[in-house]
Amino acid sequence: MPPTHMKSHYLLMAKYNAWANARLYKMAFDLPDELYRRKVGAYFKSLHGTLNHILVADLIWMRRLTESGEHPQKLDAIMFDDLASLRAARQAEDERIRGFVDELAEDGFETTVEYRNLRGMV
Repeated sequence: MPPTHMKSHYLLMAKYNAWANARLYKMAFDLPDELYRRKVGAYFKSLHGTLNHILVADLIWMRRLTESGEHPQKLDAIMFDDLASLRAARQAEDERIRGFVDELAEDGFETTVEYRNLRGMV
């Protein structure tokens, strides 16, 4: 994809991500709490654990990309125990992601990012 189209492509993906998250959270709010928190044998145990994990992962990646913002040091951290607070944080992070992409200059999409894990190792 030519560099001049990279920004519009990533903006579209950021908007899609926010749209998909909104649909997912609407579905989660429609579930009874016992089903939402039910342990189903998945790595993050429940839908609640999985939604927290997705937010944690985005916080970690945005920290790597922007060198700002806080995040937990564990991928299975439960940042918010109630769904309303989790959704508010998700919406804020989706807006942060969209804003980050929107503010990048076209040549910013060609930048190499040095990956460091949660222990700081390259």
